[in-house]
Amino acid sequence: MILEKSAELIYKQGYQATSIDEIIATTAVTKGAFFYHFKNKEDMGLAIINELLYPMFIPYMSKSLNRSGDIRKDLYVMIRDLLLKIPFLQAEYGCPVFNLIHEMAPLNKKYLKALSHIVEEWQDAIEGAIRKAQKEGQLDTTHDPRAIALYISANYGGIRNIGKMSGAASYTPFLKAYKKYIYQLV
Repeated sequence: MILEKSAELIYKQGYQATSIDEIIATTAVTKGAFFYHFKNKEDMGLAIINELLYPMFIPYMSKSLNRSGDIRKDLYVMIRDLLLKIPFLQAEYGCPVFNLIHEMAPLNKKYLKALSHIVEEWQDAIEGAIRKAQKEGQLDTTHDPRAIALYISANYGGIRNIGKMSGAASYTPFLKAYKKYIYQLV
C-alpha cells in the first residue's frame, strides 16, 4: 500500500516534489512504519521501480508483442494501448518510467540502472519480436531490429511528454504517423 500510494504521488507530482511526510500523510502510516520498510526515500523509490513499475510494464510488453502473430499490428497495438487503454497512465502525467528517467537518472546511478533495466528489457523484447518476424519472412532482414526498438521506445517517451503539455488529443496524430511508419516496414 505504501508503494502504491507513493508511486501515485510521485507519478502526479514528481519524485523530488514528493516528500516523505506527504507520503506518510497520504498512506496514514507512521513515520516509524515507513522507515521500517524503507531506509530512506531513495530506497522507497527504487522499490517502486523494481516492485511496481517493472512488473507492470515488462509482462505487458512481452505479451503485447506476441498477441496476433503480425509484427506490424502487434507493434502498433502495443503503443496504442499504452497510450489509450491503461487507465493508470494519464496523458497529463506522462509515463512514470520516462518521468523518472528525466528527473532522476542524471542524478542517481541506482535509479539510472533500475530504469535502464526496464527500458532495455522492453527494447530487447521489441528487437526479439522483430528478429522473429524477420525469420518468418514478415520483415526484410535489412532492417536493424535494435534501431527500430530504440526508435519505438524513444517515440513513446516523447509522445508521453508531449501529452503532458498538449493532452491526449496529441496521441491521435502521433498514432496515425506511427502506424504509417510501422506499416511501411516491409
